[in-house]
Parts: sequence; C-alpha cells; structure tokens
Amino acid sequence: MTAPAAPAPRVAEVRRDTQETQVRVRVDHDGHGRAQLATGIGFFDHMLDQIARHGMIDLEVEADGDLHIDGHHTVEDVGITLGQALAQALGDKKGIVRYGHAYVPLDEALSRVVIDFSGRPGLFMRADFSAATIGGFDTQLAHEFFQGLANHARATVHIDNLHGQNAHHQCESIFKAFARALRMAMAPDPRAQGMIPSTKGSL
Repeated sequence: MTAPAAPAPRVAEVRRDTQETQVRVRVDHDGHGRAQLATGIGFFDHMLDQIARHGMIDLEVEADGDLHIDGHHTVEDVGITLGQALAQALGDKKGIVRYGHAYVPLDEALSRVVIDFSGRPGLFMRADFSAATIGGFDTQLAHEFFQGLANHARATVHIDNLHGQNAHHQCESIFKAFARALRMAMAPDPRAQGMIPSTKGSL
C-alpha cells in the first residue's frame, strides 16, 4: 500500500521592478511566522512582521524604493507584490477554507477584518486614524497597501477599525486582525480535500 502523497508546498516568490521601486517578496503559507523584512520604512516593517507572526506564514520582503520622495510607491508596490505571491502560493485554491475573519484588540483599539479568496478583488476599509503619521509612516498608506494586496491576491477584504484613540494601536490591530483572518482563510479544510470551495467550480 502506497503512502498518500505529501501536499504540494505552498510557496511563491515574486519580483516587481519599476522605475520607482524594486521589490522582492517570498511567502510560505505553511511556515512558522518567521520574517525577514527590509523596506526602508521601520513602522511598515513592524506591520509586515505582524502579518508573518500572526498569520503563521514565513515572509521575506526586500524593497528599494524612492523614499526620497515619500513612502507611497514602496508601500503600494509591496502590497501589490505580496498579493501576487499570496495568490501564486494558493494555486487553484483547492481544499482551502476560503473565508477568514478576526477581531483583534490592542489596548483601546479594536479592529475587524474579513477575507474571502473569491477571485473578485475588492477592498472596503473604514479606519479613522487619530494621527496623520506613525513614526514617519503616512497612515493613508495603510489603505494603499491593502488595496494593492486585495487587487492582486484577487480577494475581497473588509477592514474596520471599530475603536481606537492611538494611531499606532489602531494600525497594529488592523494588521494583526488581517493576519489572523488570512491564516483562517488559507488554512486547509480537511473535509474538502481536492475540492474548490465554490459552487462555480473555480475561484
């Protein structure tokens, strides 16, 4: 009797090179939360670390962007490239849970994120940050990051910061909630091995 085949590794590496940025992202969906991050934006690295740690994915991000202008292109292009890597590593999405959700508090801040790897990209985000910048990170760029990610992961993503007074807490609770929802949505469903989680038969 032959042993069952080992599941295929859910790993991808993507590079994106433009006149504004050079980005490399590698993901392992079945990792241990390890991160190697170098975007040139300290607070952004801290947020990406939350995705790795709480999403239990191994994540490598290298970005060389036009930070002499601002962080916009770097943050957006990391989101795009990470979205592409997430999608590639998921492949045809057979046997995954597909949906994920999480509520995460950080002191006075509370955020909710819901993800559907639907194949239909869309971001719906409500976050009224209490400050315009966090350690040099423009809080408007959180939206740009998740927009690029949702578009290129081909996922529907709902993000709501429900409470919060400290912008650092607000943003970190969002990234942690995203990580936990991502982990749930990408998890293998033992009752649906080899099945596409859709009545359409494709996602």
